[in-house]
Amino acid sequence: MIVSAAEIQGWTSIGFAPLRDALTEAAANEPGLQAQLAVYHRGRPVADLWTGGLMTGDTLLALFSTGKGAAFLVLALLVQDGVIELDRPVAEYWPEFAVAGKDRITVRQLAAHQAGLIGVPGGFTVDELSDDRRLAERLAGQEPWWAPGTAHGYHAFVIGALVGELVRRTTGQTLQEVFDARIRRPHDLDFHLGLPVAEEPRFLEAAPLTAAERGATPRPPADSLTAIAFNLHAPEPTDLVAFGNDPVVHRRGPASSGSIGTARGVARMYAAATTGIDGGRPLLAPETIEEFTRPHGSGVDLVTGEAGHFLLGFEAQASRYPSLSPRAFGHSGAVGAQSFADPETGIAYSYARRRFALGGGGGAAENRGLVSAVTRLAEVVDSPAHAVR
Repeated sequence: MIVSAAEIQGWTSIGFAPLRDALTEAAANEPGLQAQLAVYHRGRPVADLWTGGLMTGDTLLALFSTGKGAAFLVLALLVQDGVIELDRPVAEYWPEFAVAGKDRITVRQLAAHQAGLIGVPGGFTVDELSDDRRLAERLAGQEPWWAPGTAHGYHAFVIGALVGELVRRTTGQTLQEVFDARIRRPHDLDFHLGLPVAEEPRFLEAAPLTAAERGATPRPPADSLTAIAFNLHAPEPTDLVAFGNDPVVHRRGPASSGSIGTARGVARMYAAATTGIDGGRPLLAPETIEEFTRPHGSGVDLVTGEAGHFLLGFEAQASRYPSLSPRAFGHSGAVGAQSFADPETGIAYSYARRRFALGGGGGAAENRGLVSAVTRLAEVVDSPAHAVR
């Protein structure tokens, strides 16, 4: 299918104009692609593009695990403030947590997906998965699925609730409230952990894979750690499409799985965190960025099978996108969304899409070409020759 660059809407700065061609190529490879791409470079917006059908730059999309990036930004701020200490036991903040062999689990181990609390026997209901407080209550009494600190595995549906309970115990506010007060509203982000009802008409519901595509993707055994982490062992295994399109989920905004927003909102969040925007100071101090961008997950992830999966909470990006620096940090989302900041190049990137991508796990395949194009253009823009021009 031939896609014209004219079908790519939005704008770029002069130095990043070739991103329109990169998104055109992605759309040509996937007929009917509906997606958004937003990029900041050294605190300035340099690209805000979208393509396909009903998509606009203002369209709100289900971004699923993209919200984990917001959750870990909240944690990083509280660590930076001295409110939470990474190497203290979780139970010192949350006494009910100190059961079933969990009394020595540290905040660092929890944030690094090393606590072994990926789920519960029998799974969760949809109502529980959408409510971080209820998830935290159930997980407080759960025995770890492996010896904490000895391995790591993606806490797909629950890490936001676990971090969120730490936030609530130390601040008296929910993680969602802290995110709103300290990150979303001050920086005017179109990215939500708890979508106001008035914004629901802007939401464009997520679209599933076809039956044939779903059939080509084998489901993990019900007793596997993968199935437990993704709640596929429950009597009613979680349907991610229905979950992401549920207005109740939108309203509650579970931090692990229920974020709603635009690519421009998420890119702006990562720019605000690392470089600052609109002339403001960055949210995170250099030493905080240094702490949260150190690798924390050696070996293979017991849930995803991925090596080098985690920094501190955030997903490592250089292992997926070699053109990025080792300190690039961010998070993907189930539909194939991908967002990150690279402190060394000053890039803040977000790609969002409506339809679930083939392959599952991590950002959709087209991110490889898009990220490569962004880093190449940023290098040119930063070069002395470009500055002279």
